[in-house]
Amino acid sequence: MENSKTVLKQHGLLHNQELYQYLLNTSVYPREPGILKELRDASACHPLAYYGTSPDSGQFLSMLMKLLNVKKTIEVGVFTGYSLLMTALILPEDGKVIGIDIDRKAYEMGLPFIKKSGVDHKIEFIESPALPILDKLLEDPANEGSFDFAFVDADKVNTGNYYERLLKLVKVGGVIVLDNTLWGGTVTLPDVSMVFPESRRPGWGLTIELNKAIAEDPRVEMCQIPLGDGMTLCRRLS
Repeated sequence: MENSKTVLKQHGLLHNQELYQYLLNTSVYPREPGILKELRDASACHPLAYYGTSPDSGQFLSMLMKLLNVKKTIEVGVFTGYSLLMTALILPEDGKVIGIDIDRKAYEMGLPFIKKSGVDHKIEFIESPALPILDKLLEDPANEGSFDFAFVDADKVNTGNYYERLLKLVKVGGVIVLDNTLWGGTVTLPDVSMVFPESRRPGWGLTIELNKAIAEDPRVEMCQIPLGDGMTLCRRLS
């Protein structure tokens, strides 16, 4: 059983901590690669540790990418690199994941674990706001439709903008996963004044608007799941 010091403080949308702990102890922790656990434990001391991908979400993403047989992926929002390393571990030797984040210091916290795992050659980390990088990628027609998979866990102000650009970068049949789309369960609240902590209020309306827009978007097949803070899967149709 996982040491109590490394148990996640948050348990996603499962309001029963015991049930969430059962899920982790039974099916997540036993199959979590040791190097990912090392990175997760090291990241726990970061003041923004809750930014990291939860291990149950990581397990789901890993399974999804394996089912899709991905080879070329892109990640917007890296933090200490848990999901980035997870992706690199399952990519083939000639696979590639591009990770974009403005915080190199956080990424460098996870870099020793990435190098220790021997998959750093599959990773291209770009320290930058994401929009200019995505726009630059789209300047080259060869990049359009060239990615198998994209994962977005970044600032909510621009998630809609990331989505639009990634929809051009992923291939038809490719998948975009957006994180935090149930915003801690607050998307059902009738008014922003009811959202706590207050730091979540700026992203509340944006998340609701984005959910509505994607649900009505004929370019994708979508599925929203109550995992972690809510994830939306978008499969490009055209």
